[in-house]
Amino acid sequence: MEINKAREKEYVDITLDYYNVNAESFCFGTQNAAFSEHQDTFLSYLPPQASILDLGCGSGRDSRAFLHKGYDVEAMDGSKELCRLASECIGKEVKCCKFQELEAENLYDGIWACASILHLNMADLEAVMKRVYRALKPAGILYTSFKYGEFEGVRNGRYFNDMTEEKMELLLKRLKNFQIEKMWRSSDVRPGRSEEKWLNLLLRTKKE
Repeated sequence: MEINKAREKEYVDITLDYYNVNAESFCFGTQNAAFSEHQDTFLSYLPPQASILDLGCGSGRDSRAFLHKGYDVEAMDGSKELCRLASECIGKEVKCCKFQELEAENLYDGIWACASILHLNMADLEAVMKRVYRALKPAGILYTSFKYGEFEGVRNGRYFNDMTEEKMELLLKRLKNFQIEKMWRSSDVRPGRSEEKWLNLLLRTKKE
C-alpha cells in the first residue's frame, strides 16, 4: 500500500507540476479551441439548467460555455495556477481539488471530465470513477475523453493513460455502475493537431 501511495504521489505531482509551470501557455492553447459540438452533445442528455461539475476544468473554457447557456456549474482542478486562471475566465471561484478528493454524493446531473481523468493510472482511474458515480444523481451523465491508444506513462511532462474501446469496456465491466450512451472517436480540434485521435464517452449511471 505504501509503495502504491508513493507511486501515486509521484505521477500526480509530476502532472500537477507541469500544469502549474505551464498554466498560461496551456490556457492560451485550449481556451478558444472549437469544442461546441462535444459540449452540445453532452448538454443534449441533461435537463434545462442542470447542475454540472467540470472535473479538471483546465482553462475554464467549457465551464464558461455552460454558464453562458444558463447551467448551474461548479468547476474544480488540481492545479493551483489553472484554478487561478480559470476563475478569471469564468468569473467565479474554481475549487482546487484533486480527483481523488471528490466527496460529493447525488449532487450533479452531469459531470464533464474532458481530457482530465486521463492523467490517472488504471487503479486510480477506477477509484475516481466510483467517486464520480457517487457524485452523480440517478441517471446522471458523465462525459469524458482520453487520447486514443494503449500508452500508459509519462509523456510530454505529464502522466497519460490512453484508452481504446476494448480497454474502456473492460474497465466498465469491472465497475458495473455505468452504461454506455455513446462512444466515439474524434480528431483533436487544436490547430495543427488534427491527426491526434481521441476516444469520447457519454456514460449514464445505473442507480435508482
